[in-house]
Amino acid sequence: MAASFMQRLQKLRTEYGKPMVISSGYRDKAHPIEAKKAQAGAHTTGHACDIKVYGGRVNELLSLAIKHGFTGIGISQKGDHSSRFIHLDDLPDTGNQPRPWVWSY
Repeated sequence: MAASFMQRLQKLRTEYGKPMVISSGYRDKAHPIEAKKAQAGAHTTGHACDIKVYGGRVNELLSLAIKHGFTGIGISQKGDHSSRFIHLDDLPDTGNQPRPWVWSY
């Protein structure tokens, strides 16, 4: 994981004040999820993670993520709460992947 990403994530966690369960962190380009993509995602650079969260805590975490400079935010809140998560990354705007950006799965 990139040190700058981890520092940003720690600042977020400190202010959030609750445990954050990481369901996905670094992924190799050969990881099945990444291998399906036309271009490897932020997880392969160490600049992304997925955090298990659901309900009202999503709003709180989303607000804090924006405050702490996360530029890519993906929200998956379908299914039972054990499979719900929020993706956070801090990639720069490259034109190819405009930032800031929020999406749903």
